Amino acid sequence: MSDTLHPEKDFAAYLAAGRFMLQRSRATGRYIFYPRVAEPGTGSTALEWVEASGSGTVYSTTVIRQKPPTPSYNLALVDLAEGPRMMSRVEGIPPEQVRIGMSVSAKIIRENDVPLLVFEPI
Repeated sequence: MSDTLHPEKDFAAYLAAGRFMLQRSRATGRYIFYPRVAEPGTGSTALEWVEASGSGTVYSTTVIRQKPPTPSYNLALVDLAEGPRMMSRVEGIPPEQVRIGMSVSAKIIRENDVPLLVFEPI
């Protein structure tokens, strides 16, 4: 699953296979998200895909209110245990109950037949 020119395709393929993977620099050991061809700051292209723990903490959240009957949802920034921060949403509770500092765990779902990474409260 390696397309060095389009690492976001690798990330999507891993999600489709039910795996949450992150890139890690072989030179520094630093984890990277969003998928890239080179490590930010160093420019190193020696990157490898590794399994993510799936653990994270909500850094920030907001409720996106929809016109009824469409339900509202939250948009959250989640700090992963490995270090990177990613944007997603927290599911399994009402969007107004998502709190900064909440511990969450990653879950891969399918939405409109596309794999998507979301989080659930622990």
